[in-house]
Amino acid sequence: MLVGLISDTHGLVRADALEALRGSQLIIHAGDVGKPEVLDRLNAVAPTSAVRGNIDTQPWAADLPMTEAVEAGPYLVWVLHDIAQLDIDPTVGFAAVVFGHSHRPSIETRDGVLYINPGSAGPRRFRLPVTVGRLTVTADGIRPEIVELDV
Repeated sequence: MLVGLISDTHGLVRADALEALRGSQLIIHAGDVGKPEVLDRLNAVAPTSAVRGNIDTQPWAADLPMTEAVEAGPYLVWVLHDIAQLDIDPTVGFAAVVFGHSHRPSIETRDGVLYINPGSAGPRRFRLPVTVGRLTVTADGIRPEIVELDV
């Protein structure tokens, strides 16, 4: 199973981001969506699960949860926008934590749990790269990847 990861779009859906997510069976948006049309465009690629970020304050975003447990094949993934607000112990039942907010892509494993920030696919911030992420999910585990977009 291929899971596409995207965050911090801030209302911008780049064609390169959609292309990098093509082939996903599921897309996870880790917040700061910006506009509801972003989710419409992602849902056209694959079913999309999204959480609310700190800029998602308009009425359309009220239905987005602050956190969500998402099934990715045989694994559970905890999704939130700001990792500083993690208020669960992910070692109890979760294989991965997906988050955004910092616009800095990162992959690390702590206490057997994968933590991945796909970075920002929206407007470039400072000199940070424009990125999305992917999870290749198999019976043997989850393989994370950050994809830098050529923008």
